[in-house]
Amino acid sequence: MEKSILLQLIKSKLSEKIQNFENLIAETRASSNDTKSSMGDKYETGREMLQQEINNLQVQLNEILKQKDFLKTVLPKPSDKAEKGAIVKTKKGLFFISVSLGEIKVENEKIICISPESPLAKAMNGKQKDEAFSLNNMSQKILDIE
Repeated sequence: MEKSILLQLIKSKLSEKIQNFENLIAETRASSNDTKSSMGDKYETGREMLQQEINNLQVQLNEILKQKDFLKTVLPKPSDKAEKGAIVKTKKGLFFISVSLGEIKVENEKIICISPESPLAKAMNGKQKDEAFSLNNMSQKILDIE
């Protein structure tokens, strides 16, 4: 599996998410401006709820922007141990230690993108091929690392 292709796909997905959040924020701001009314308290409550929604969307957008920045530090080089940038194969599947993005499909293979801060990545950290690790009282063996 080509890590540079995988990294490009992840960057593309993150850019898509960023665009979606920016659009949602813009739409929510526009609807906030459209709620002008003489309803008094109901108007203020509605505006406050929209502002909270904008704040929540902004927090999520900032998290994705952090992930995109972090991804710049992940290099497409081969790995011989479970670490940032490694693709780790176990019986449970392929795990790419990079950003928390969930499952993506590359070249007809499912890869689960996990953060180095995730419990799974921490359990695997520093382990090499044929070494075992344990998470939630379940032991697994690393079959391969790229």
